[in-house]
Amino acid sequence: MINPIEILIIEDDKRIADIHRRFIEKIDGFTVIGSAHTGEEAKDWVSALMPDLVLLDVYLPDVLGTELMTFIHDNSPETDIIFITAAAEIDIVKQAFRRGVVDYILKPLTFDRFKDSLLSYKDKRETLLGEGVMQEDSIKLLWNQTSSETSKPKDSSPKGIDPITKEKVINHIKDIEGGITAEALGLEIGVSRSTARRYLEYLVSEKRAFTELLYGSVGRPERRYLIKKQ
Repeated sequence: MINPIEILIIEDDKRIADIHRRFIEKIDGFTVIGSAHTGEEAKDWVSALMPDLVLLDVYLPDVLGTELMTFIHDNSPETDIIFITAAAEIDIVKQAFRRGVVDYILKPLTFDRFKDSLLSYKDKRETLLGEGVMQEDSIKLLWNQTSSETSKPKDSSPKGIDPITKEKVINHIKDIEGGITAEALGLEIGVSRSTARRYLEYLVSEKRAFTELLYGSVGRPERRYLIKKQ
């Protein structure tokens, strides 16, 4: 089972921090490990917990979020950062871009924008869990680029479905006799069960896959997914 992505919220407004927390609770694969409302609190949380992801505001009462980025990179180099802020000044945006902030969300935000950002981050993070040599399309995905093939209307996928990951799923299961469960697929390609199920169900909706129920001697039937042969 894939461990949930641990998030630290750094936001001076406690009401907004609570909204972020409630948003995160609606998205599979993420968990909030703490909330900090000042720069000093944030430093303590980062040093103690080294979160996977920080949701960072710019305007904190004792420090700018852009200054806090340096502390995070120095003390928890594996922590990624998403800015959620009202700040739109070019200097701040430039600093965020040059220091590798993975997304920049302007307030007021919507749940859909928030969810898209986290699911996109999750897909990219799971892409980096593999070993060996990455394909060019996977590398482009990390920088929000798409090939001419994946940008064609025939492959315009809905929110939360990345075309590269979709093809990875298809290629992995197309020759598996008897199909595969979402849980088994997640374990084999290094993604969470919920992510695997999302892609499998999308393939079913596209009529590129179908499901069968396998009844065992005990317990509930097992839902297996099979790719339709061309």
